Amino acid sequence: MNTRRVRLLNVQAVFSIESGKDTFHSNVLEEFVDESIEYAILSHRWGKEVNYDEMVKLNTMTKEERDKIREHQGYRKILKSCELAAKDGFRWLWVDTCCIDRRSSSELSEAIRSMYRWYENSKKCYAYLHDVERRTFPTKQDNRRYNNSTGWPEWFSRGWTLQELIAPTDVQFFNKEWAPLGSKHKHASTLHKITRIPESVLKGTLSPGQVCVAQIMSWAAVRQTTRVEDRAYSLLGLFGVNMPMLYGEGNKAFQRLQLEIIRVSNDQSIFAW
Repeated sequence: MNTRRVRLLNVQAVFSIESGKDTFHSNVLEEFVDESIEYAILSHRWGKEVNYDEMVKLNTMTKEERDKIREHQGYRKILKSCELAAKDGFRWLWVDTCCIDRRSSSELSEAIRSMYRWYENSKKCYAYLHDVERRTFPTKQDNRRYNNSTGWPEWFSRGWTLQELIAPTDVQFFNKEWAPLGSKHKHASTLHKITRIPESVLKGTLSPGQVCVAQIMSWAAVRQTTRVEDRAYSLLGLFGVNMPMLYGEGNKAFQRLQLEIIRVSNDQSIFAW
């Protein structure tokens, strides 16, 4: 197995920069072999985010530049996630918006292929439900409250969050104000109703590799991605396959995914799908 590295946020370094006690901290982001370090991870719906370049330069920005970054919703998510990680005893945190340098096509491609594994190897996943205002986990469809996402919080309608729900052992949900809403295990029954994923998969007693291809495809069928190609790329880890990233190919990405599944699997249910 190839050794893969993961870039992580140094939680204490983020706090030091935020407090102004250490404006020249050089270790905001560090790289590790992904099996060698314990870390928490964030799962969320993108908004106005802080990217890799901004996070690296945060400690050398002028006060005006830093204050502008602080206004981003994404910066608050990073801070709150760091607070949760520190409270749970983690020194390291992975956030997709700033731990991947998307200016590098090769790094982005490698990150997409490694994403499932990074979530799987995390010790705790914080799932931020930005449109949930109540302090209780939603148990019924509400088309008035969640009119853009089939009556459930938007997190459940996105393509990438499918693997982010399944891969980590410990997923903890939080509402808009970061109030805790409970865990994946606690809400397995409701999550099954929302996603159609069997409780045995959600609780980790059955792995995705033991589920037929057609069933996994059905979990992803109603989910959306910003880029057409990501409908396929977001499923690579769930199917345990690998293929080159070719943004711009459109729906051909899904065709390539199906061909790759056929190449490595004897599961005939893909033809039924």
